[in-house]
Amino acid sequence: MSFMHGQQGHSHAEHARAGADTDTRRLGIALALVVGFMVAEVVTGILAQSLALLSDAAHMLTDAGALLMSLVVIRLVARPARGNLTFGLRRTEILSAQANGATLLVLSGLVVYEAIRRLVTPPRPGGLAILIVALAGIVVNLLATQQLAKADRESLNIRGSYLHLATDLFAFIATAIAGLIIITTGFDRADPIASLLVAASMLWAAYGLLKASGRVLLEAAPQGMDVEEIGRAIATHPQVESLHDLHVWEVSSGFPALSAHVLVHPGDDCHGIRRELEAMLGDRFRIDHTTLQVEHRSDVGLLTIPSRKNAD
Repeated sequence: MSFMHGQQGHSHAEHARAGADTDTRRLGIALALVVGFMVAEVVTGILAQSLALLSDAAHMLTDAGALLMSLVVIRLVARPARGNLTFGLRRTEILSAQANGATLLVLSGLVVYEAIRRLVTPPRPGGLAILIVALAGIVVNLLATQQLAKADRESLNIRGSYLHLATDLFAFIATAIAGLIIITTGFDRADPIASLLVAASMLWAAYGLLKASGRVLLEAAPQGMDVEEIGRAIATHPQVESLHDLHVWEVSSGFPALSAHVLVHPGDDCHGIRRELEAMLGDRFRIDHTTLQVEHRSDVGLLTIPSRKNAD
């Protein structure tokens, strides 16, 4: 006995593999740029005694980790569903985002601690070295960000890596300003102040990743989708009597799903109404994965969302 998870599974898998190949090349280029520059930044940061450079190198380490994880996850996500994995491995990208967010959270705490210590007793960082490395970092980061800007950023996996690089660009700008201040004024505390700004950007990125991935893990409705509006759209179908057990969630980023129990008038075409509702949900709300149980109205059952005509 054989069965299929979905009639569009084969074509969807082929499309996913093609997109994965393109995004993999872009991620690989970005990873090479980030790792090469990170090594140079660590060496310069140690020689120049710059916390801003070392803290940003730590941020770039998370960038490299995010990019490397994205390379692995993008392959896992593209695998077709089979066996007990009826949705494939789509949720791995959500786990990747959780890991990236948690790492940024920990690193930002460490940077804040060290920055406060250096504000009290500042060393003498090399302003010229900081400025040169930061300017080079802006160029490298722009090139890496440009690669991910062309990738599929609807994926939380790709978006997480892109967000890492975007916040790192801000960090390089802050570091360059700190180097310029040290050169022109000799104000050594500009370096730890810049590192605090780097930590703030890490916290902002961590919050966004953890919030977005947490919504998926908690099976909340996708961001921007109004469940009440979706329920009203179904209930106002002319042949729908009422509906209940409406659930809207997200399997992974960009993959919303819906299930509901719909009651229709006695004698109506259940299958035809189901097809009309599926088309409406796809066109109006971009929900293509739906499970609608359409049955004729009976005297038994809890009806929580009556149609507008019955409410009147």
